[in-house]
Parts: sequence; structure tokens; C-alpha cells
Amino acid sequence: MPFYLIQVIYKDTAAKSLVMRPQAREDIISKTCRSLGGKLHSFFFAFGEYDVVAIAELPDNAAAAAFALGTASGGAVSKFHTTVLLTAAEGLEAMRKAQQIDYGPPVMS
Repeated sequence: MPFYLIQVIYKDTAAKSLVMRPQAREDIISKTCRSLGGKLHSFFFAFGEYDVVAIAELPDNAAAAAFALGTASGGAVSKFHTTVLLTAAEGLEAMRKAQQIDYGPPVMS
């Protein structure tokens, strides 16, 4: 199954709700992943641009899109960013395949 990096920014109202009523969001996100046939590998609250960073394993891109749509439709998120991740072995396979492609860069003048 593919791995995905999920980055989330909460709306101000959601952040306020979490401060007023602390919640174990990891449990809820894990349950959401399982409902799509996947698994949550890690979940972090974060400083910086994103409030939450997670690594999830999901069956395919359609499941990842469903996760994003379902989460965003709840109204607590202002930004949901998904990045498909490659394992080290998949990265090596991509490097080997890149040796065989027929590509020419743009001509620079």
C-alpha cells in the first residue's frame, strides 16, 4: 500500500475548540484510516505552517482523496495537503527506470 504525508492547518475556530476541550485527535484519524482499509503510522501536532503532520498507509490514491475530502468537509480544516511518499526501494526503482526514459531537456539559448 502507498504511504502518504498528510499536513493539516486547523481553522481558528477548530484550534479554539481544541484548547477549550482537548481531544485525542490521533485516535480519530487512526479510525478514519482503518475505515478506508489503511493504517495511521504516525501523528504529530506541529509548530510552523501546519498544525498536524501524519504518515498514513492507504490502499490507493482514491482512498487518500476520500480521506482528504472527508476530513476537509468536516469544516475544521483550512488547508489539507497530501504528498505521496515512496519507500527507499521504490525510490531506487524510480532511479533505475529514469535511466531508460527518452527525454530531452528544453533547448537553452
